[in-house]
Amino acid sequence: MTHNALSGQIINSVAPIRVCDNGGWTDTWFAERGAIFNIGVYPYVEVQIEVYPRSERSQRVVLNAENYGDRYAVYPQREQHEWIRHPLLEAAIDLMGVPSELAVEISIYSQAPAGCSTGTSAAVTVALIGALDMLTPGRRTPLEVAYAAHRIETEMLHQQSGIQDQLCAAYGGINYIEMFAYPYAAVSQITVPNDIWWELERRLCLIFLGRSHSSSAVHEMVIRTLEDAGPDNPKLERLRGMARASRDAVYAGDFAGLGQTMTANTEAQRDLHPGLISPEADQVMRIAQEHGALGCKVNGAGGDGGSITILTGPSMSAKRAMLRAIEEANPLFQNIPIYLSRYGLRVWHQ
Repeated sequence: MTHNALSGQIINSVAPIRVCDNGGWTDTWFAERGAIFNIGVYPYVEVQIEVYPRSERSQRVVLNAENYGDRYAVYPQREQHEWIRHPLLEAAIDLMGVPSELAVEISIYSQAPAGCSTGTSAAVTVALIGALDMLTPGRRTPLEVAYAAHRIETEMLHQQSGIQDQLCAAYGGINYIEMFAYPYAAVSQITVPNDIWWELERRLCLIFLGRSHSSSAVHEMVIRTLEDAGPDNPKLERLRGMARASRDAVYAGDFAGLGQTMTANTEAQRDLHPGLISPEADQVMRIAQEHGALGCKVNGAGGDGGSITILTGPSMSAKRAMLRAIEEANPLFQNIPIYLSRYGLRVWHQ
């Protein structure tokens, strides 16, 4: 589509968030190679771009970060540009650019709470890159979008970041990811019969612990320990094994086996540093176990705040009783309804 044809169009994109990232920590530069299992779920993040002729707008790029109530002008590709409010979003706009003859208003919204440890920032970046990609000829593949999103965090913003979140946002579904040489990876999507898919979807719960997760001194300490130990560190190999076991359990429809792997992965995180599993996470996991849950996974790298994925047993009433008990235990604890995403990044215009 030409730039003139784009004027007056509205571009939409969505990308799923990620839960149950068994094998996490092995998709990093210091692991060098990795194996990760994860599941793309809704609620997804949304990006919408309203496109106008440049002559009709006084400001060429306006960014509306709805979750923060923040709407302001951004000027991409300007010399010595300073990212002023939302560096991740502004860096993505700088990387992709906006054609000079167009003006845009970019709205971004996430139904998942900020700092939920579900790869939300990666999903936002993937969705934003996918939408901006519609402004110019040619289309990036999901893999190219994921790598571009990863480069923004690591090369432009100089942050620590694995690759699994971006890949899950780009591909969706249930994934087994083999990182053969950081950051390059192969994504194998796990296809299962509908009854296994639906049952897994029914049994999975996402509990937000009520506080935003952020990188901490604990994470830096773990990174220093792991980078000094090298890629053959037994602790990293133990985590890689969790991803392989999760893949095999899902293919077999073995929910008990998947639950055991989720819990074992959480304990492997604790083994990296006790501070990666917070007292609040332990409280939620105890309640889940009392109600017959098969397994619990502290999402992401772990630490304060964030969220937990729970795999429940077969009883629907026991699941509901568990969710009530969790939310009654602490007013900050919140059940976030989730649905498995059959698709990753989706982009269309109207």
